[in-house]
Amino acid sequence: MLYISIAAVVPLLVLFFLLIRKQNSMFKSILMFLFVFTSVAGAFLLENLQASHVAQAVQSVKEWLDEPEPSAPRQAAATIEEYKPEIIPIKKQVLLDAPVIWQMPELPRGCEVTSLAMLLQYQDVQVDKLTLAREVKKNPAEYRLNNGKIYFGDPNEGFVGNMYTYTQPGLGVYHKPIAELAEQYLPGKIKDLTGAEFQELKIHLSDNRPVWIITNTEYKRLDDSFFQTWYTPNGEVKVTTKEHSVLVTGYDENSVYFNDPLTGEKNKKAPIKDFVEAWVQMGRQAVTYLP
Repeated sequence: MLYISIAAVVPLLVLFFLLIRKQNSMFKSILMFLFVFTSVAGAFLLENLQASHVAQAVQSVKEWLDEPEPSAPRQAAATIEEYKPEIIPIKKQVLLDAPVIWQMPELPRGCEVTSLAMLLQYQDVQVDKLTLAREVKKNPAEYRLNNGKIYFGDPNEGFVGNMYTYTQPGLGVYHKPIAELAEQYLPGKIKDLTGAEFQELKIHLSDNRPVWIITNTEYKRLDDSFFQTWYTPNGEVKVTTKEHSVLVTGYDENSVYFNDPLTGEKNKKAPIKDFVEAWVQMGRQAVTYLP
């Protein structure tokens, strides 16, 4: 590179010589020396300055290429790995083909376990109503009437009274003991929907899963006169002798469909507004299973 710069100075020397050829020899020599020295030194400095800049540029590119790629933020990685459950669209109408089981004549008060048997059998669990009747948790409290007050058990804690006959006191059982019993047959899959909106029941029905619920035998909201207060070891409980359980199998714009263990009717229907009001009045109790 230095030779190229010196060669570039030669024409300048020739031009300079032509300009000073008429001057005396001493003056020529001094001017020639200064000019050549300045030209060569300038070329040398310019060449080294350019080489320095090129070296710096090359080094910068090398460092940029060797620089490791920045790792993704931990939060972003967590977002990618986070499980997102599938969204189940609510269908306009549903009607499932669940088995229907009649609770009579063996279980006059066994609507809850009979409806549970229908739910489990739909999921290919081979268990019958009588087995579930034996296995469901029982509330040991005995019926007692004192000064016009009824002292009995809490259906939230287990089946109250006698399930097998109307000749002895009894009532039924609520969602918690039913969910616990169902869990024994489908461990880790039972979903207690109690307290949910009816829309959530529609989600499970839309995914082809029937829903066990508590309602009443009229399938509509009852007057307060049909309810009575029981005094239990857990405190006061408001109950009705019209308490009932069915397996919800579908719905459409106007109706709810259900298997009724009391009549043995499959996909029986009731007005959706009345049915939902009765279900809400009985505490929004509902149980199903997950996929």
